[in-house]
Amino acid sequence: MGGGTGVRRDAAPARPYGVGVNETARWQGWREASEAALYGPGGFFVRERPARHFRTSVHASPLFAGAVAELLRRLDAALGRPEELALVDVGAGRGELLTGVLAAVDRELGARLRPYAVERAPRPDGLDARVAWLPDLPEAASWTGLVFANEWLDNVPVEVAETDEAGVARAVQVAPDGAERLGPPVAGADAEWLARWWPLGGGETGVRGTGAGARPETGPRAEPGLRTEPEPRTEAGLLRTEAGLRAEIGRPRDEAWARAVASLSRGLAVAVDYGHDRAARPSFGTLTGFRDGHEVRPVPDGSCDITAHVAMDACAAAGAEAVRSASAEAAGTGAAGTGAARSAGAASGGAASAGTASGGNAPGGAASEAEDPLLLTQRNALRSLGVTGGRPPLSLASTDPTAYVRALSSAGEAAELTDSAGLGAFVWLAQPVGVAPAALATLGLPAPA
Repeated sequence: MGGGTGVRRDAAPARPYGVGVNETARWQGWREASEAALYGPGGFFVRERPARHFRTSVHASPLFAGAVAELLRRLDAALGRPEELALVDVGAGRGELLTGVLAAVDRELGARLRPYAVERAPRPDGLDARVAWLPDLPEAASWTGLVFANEWLDNVPVEVAETDEAGVARAVQVAPDGAERLGPPVAGADAEWLARWWPLGGGETGVRGTGAGARPETGPRAEPGLRTEPEPRTEAGLLRTEAGLRAEIGRPRDEAWARAVASLSRGLAVAVDYGHDRAARPSFGTLTGFRDGHEVRPVPDGSCDITAHVAMDACAAAGAEAVRSASAEAAGTGAAGTGAARSAGAASGGAASAGTASGGNAPGGAASEAEDPLLLTQRNALRSLGVTGGRPPLSLASTDPTAYVRALSSAGEAAELTDSAGLGAFVWLAQPVGVAPAALATLGLPAPA
């Protein structure tokens, strides 16, 4: 899993429905079609090496893995240097990030580190033997440490909705050749998600924010306030708006992120992706494809990556709710101080407790303010972890030319990772679990503006 690039589109071109459509094709929703195309037998991510088709921050520079290693060191200290510290890469691709972090940590931390790759593709040859390769996330509260998901959520398949001529949001159905048609009206949980997180109409959506992150000019923020005025609706109660507006229904991503957060008993879960929030949704969606380093029309036949920007605020709310629910469940069952969701069938058989003395949970089992999610740009996150992009002094060129060239190259890589018009506009979503407020502050991640 995982994958992306520094450039994404912000609007979809017009597609005349019915033109060139094979009426005998099997029509599916985009979620089902993408699932099979990406992860089914012979699917794109099962078959292909992601780095061949797109370039993520991991591929751009070893500085990214170095920054994750620095975050891991700080988290290790905040957790009191546990006997075993998990590093979990969700959507690990071919294990490049884990390989880089293992090379960057010192021997003492490396001896306690337990690296896991969560990836549906087969384990690559030659990967460090210390890395455990898992096809899926485990049961709740399995780990203490860092769960890191770089460009994973954008490849969690979702349904696509589009408004018809009557302004009703309908599910978009797709054929194997990429042709689309409008299906039935969006209903049930998907309709509820749209109404809360991506209302199609009422002047709420618009093409604001461009480039890799598709962020508003004011920068990232926690969950925005929801509109309170009534939405325009049909007599049947369906949302009414103009025709042709599109949205990706991010409910499966919310659920996936909540599972990733719940896999921690204590620690920090971080998702990095290109995204948007409710105040800046793109009017025509962002669904697209990538192949051989180029953006292509998304076709669910296994020939290309299929991806879309992530509603990061919705994921943040889902992750925070997972922490709150786990805390309430722990309080109700007498498991004092447990910081993540518990399950009767937990693979760990019961994980380490955060302990009430750690300050991980507020009285009565409610999550404390320290466990609120944090949304910030990659530019700010990496700078706080020591990736600044500063040029070396010219004097170094005369005293140590080789060191100067290395430092100059590193500065160029740092500049690419933190470029506010590219990778630096990506969004970091950080969700603490069972970490004391004072300890959390030592991670050094800046608060959103």
